[in-house]
Amino acid sequence: MQKKTCCVTGHRDLPQKEINRVKAALRKEVEKAVTDGFTCFMSGFAEGVDQYFAEIVLEMKKSKPALELIAVIPYQKRLDSLRQKKRTYEMLEVCADIVVIREEYQPSVYSHRNRYMVEHSDRVIAVYDGREKGGTAGTIRFTHVLKKELREIPVGEIVVPDHLKR
Repeated sequence: MQKKTCCVTGHRDLPQKEINRVKAALRKEVEKAVTDGFTCFMSGFAEGVDQYFAEIVLEMKKSKPALELIAVIPYQKRLDSLRQKKRTYEMLEVCADIVVIREEYQPSVYSHRNRYMVEHSDRVIAVYDGREKGGTAGTIRFTHVLKKELREIPVGEIVVPDHLKR
């Protein structure tokens, strides 16, 4: 049977007042994914949403050992720096696999990492504040292009332009 895989995308710079709500919403999405038969989860291990997601998956793995977390790291020096920090080192140690996209840093490494995760996932969870530029927006667009399932967790105030209000 094919493993069902879920990845995450989201912002590194969440407003402090949103973090607990986002973590709770991420937990609900991961629980839903597990209920829906997902056993493999991918995280890019960036600060913020990626690491919250990884922590939640690893916490759930304690009671559901079949769950796997795969770290998808953009380039080797980023992996080296993650291994320098106790918290991320410990998370990486229990990952089922670590995929390093490029040996050297290039400006496109993050978009290549995001593309890899979407290509290898059945569902994408996006923590998104509506900005039109940046890695999260690009990952959401790519998710639509590949017609993958998208589950969105909105962040911040959603501003509706006056011409759309009725």
